[in-house]
This record gives sequence, structure tokens and C-alpha cells, in this order.
Amino acid sequence: MKSTRDKILQSLLKKPKSTINDLAEAVGINPISVRHHLTNLQMEGLVESQEERHGVGRPRLVYVLTDEGMEHFPTRYLRLTTRLISQMKETIPGPMVSKLFGQIAEDLANEYVNDIKGLSMEERLDFVKEMLAQEGFTVEWEKKDGQYQIHEISCPYYQIGVAHPEVCTVDQTLISKMLALPANKVQCILSGGAYCTYVVQPIEKTK
Repeated sequence: MKSTRDKILQSLLKKPKSTINDLAEAVGINPISVRHHLTNLQMEGLVESQEERHGVGRPRLVYVLTDEGMEHFPTRYLRLTTRLISQMKETIPGPMVSKLFGQIAEDLANEYVNDIKGLSMEERLDFVKEMLAQEGFTVEWEKKDGQYQIHEISCPYYQIGVAHPEVCTVDQTLISKMLALPANKVQCILSGGAYCTYVVQPIEKTK
């Protein structure tokens, strides 16, 4: 049985830009309870409010799902993406496909180039951790034997990567670009590892 919050999310999926009264009627609870649930859903980043002009007078508040809220529902994006990559691989040479994924990572890294200027190696690692989190990764890093190990505990590309491992080029290239050092993969989920691990060897400063 669906919870009230799930019913609210489902209602917003079917009818974006709903008011509190719209949702109260759709879900079958009073507006005060709806407002309480919406506050929590906004704090979780699943819902956002917008002002909408409606005739004369003050604009009214309407509610819509955020991108994260949309991802709460099963979609066919995965199937479509897998088919698109399959079609691309049939018409484009393999090296070009890998290059294309690499270019996607470079373009993304270029968006953050000014944010990482002047950062130390470990500050960059923290920045990469946060940036990848926004892309859907769960990442941890540690310093071990003079090297930095970056562990991807979870990967949003996993299911696509099973059929198309070329997609792994994106995060590997992104890490390398952000740290300005090669990131060498030593373990991969697709090969049976507990998670994907990249090793980065810092450049020793000359005295």
C-alpha cells in the first residue's frame, strides 16, 4: 500500500503544478497535512514550489517534482539509453565511441575548472567526491602507501556498463581531469570487485 508521501509524488507526476488544495483532493487528506508532507519533500529535494499567476491578485504557489523527484519513479530511460549506445556502436568505430564518452567527461570537467584552481590535492579529492555525488555516485577516498585510492561504492552507470563498459570512460576521465593526474583503475564492479577503485600517484615535489 502506498504511503501518503508516495501518493503526493504520484499526483505531482500525473498533474504537475498542483496546488495544496489540488493535492488534498487527489490524495484524500486535509490541506494542512499536505502542507506538512510537502515541506518534508522539499527538504529532501524531491519537490519544489513555484509562483504562478492566476487572474488578478497575488500569485499562487504550485508544486512540481524536481529532477530527483522524477527519478523516484521507474522509467524506461535505462532501456532507451542502452538501445541508443548499441545503435551508436553499430554505426561508429569502437575507438570513436570511447573518444565520445571521454569528450563528455572533459566537457563536464571544464565546467568546474575555475572552482579547482589553487586547491591542494586532497581538497581536489574532496571536490571530486562532492561533484560525483551530484552525478549519482557514492565515493570515498583514502591515502595508502603514498598513493590516493578513490573508491566508487555505487555507480549510476552500472546497469548500462554491464552491456557497454565503454561508459566507464566517463568517470575515469573526469577524475583524471579534475586531479590533473592519471587515474588508474585497479578494481571494477563489472569484473566482480566490491566496488570500482582508481589509484592516483601524486607527483613528488622536487627539493
